[in-house]
Amino acid sequence: MYTSYYGLHKNPFDLAPNPSAVFMSESHQEAISVLRYGVIDRKGFLLLTGDVGTGKTTLLQFFVASFGNRIRYCLISNPTLSVQDFYQTLAEELSLPSPGGSKARFLQEFKKLLADCQQRDERVILIIDEAHVLPLKLLEEVRLLANQDNGVGGVLSVFLVGQPELNQRLTDPQLLALRQRIATRYHLEPFDRDTTVAYISFRLRQAGASRFDLFTAPALSLIHKASRGVPRVINLICGQALLTGFADGRPVINVGTIRESIKDLRLPGAGRRLPLPRKSLLAPPAWLFTTRARAMLGAGLLLSLLLVGGILWQPEYLQQTKELLQAARALVRS
Repeated sequence: MYTSYYGLHKNPFDLAPNPSAVFMSESHQEAISVLRYGVIDRKGFLLLTGDVGTGKTTLLQFFVASFGNRIRYCLISNPTLSVQDFYQTLAEELSLPSPGGSKARFLQEFKKLLADCQQRDERVILIIDEAHVLPLKLLEEVRLLANQDNGVGGVLSVFLVGQPELNQRLTDPQLLALRQRIATRYHLEPFDRDTTVAYISFRLRQAGASRFDLFTAPALSLIHKASRGVPRVINLICGQALLTGFADGRPVINVGTIRESIKDLRLPGAGRRLPLPRKSLLAPPAWLFTTRARAMLGAGLLLSLLLVGGILWQPEYLQQTKELLQAARALVRS
């Protein structure tokens, strides 16, 4: 809706991970270096932690892509898999014959894969996402799976990826053997204020922005405070601010617009610590289920229909679009 108004050719703050356009902060660059060293030096188990929304998934997608066709990798992102489903998923992701429920059959094929990759000087990377909520039984299966690499030559690297509580989880006495095998660790930090500003500028450039004064300096400072430097929350606030600015006809996003956006998103105000419940950013906001939301939902539906009809960007409809958004937002806030 607001892209053409601000001279953009796409949404600069899309929440979907895009490994082809990764902002490499100092922390991200350091993480890539540490993880690459762990793989090249055949460290076996590697640990990557970070708060929700700090970009772990995007970072790993970029990291895997940087190896080109020299690796085979598998991403396990479902922590609720049974042991049987775990091995079935591994077989599918690595293009191995279906084990048909037989763990022994999978291990036999998996060891052949490791031996073949060793001969071709390739690596196998297994990424276990959401490892902080993985059942103990499945974590132990991951450790035992890595034993298949013994005698092959360090072909397999296992990434345990999760939120900071994964470190506490690994102190469980039942996971002592696994913990002792983790040779490389890295924690992905949120952005500081300068990095937050650089990140926003990067996202705007990626979207084709020709000017970079869309956000005032105080607005940028408030974005950093409210988001705590977490990229996902930065995206939420900036995207909402551009929508609000478009609806109100503001060519520049000031601190007042950011405050309105924080209120619209039901985020705490500036200067207060922003809690990030694990599921809060994934679940629909509470206001979505109120009667006041009907106007906003109706506005969204009408705008979608206009867009499909190809008339949204015609000058005679632009003012009507802004007025519709203003009315809907006012009703939702009231």
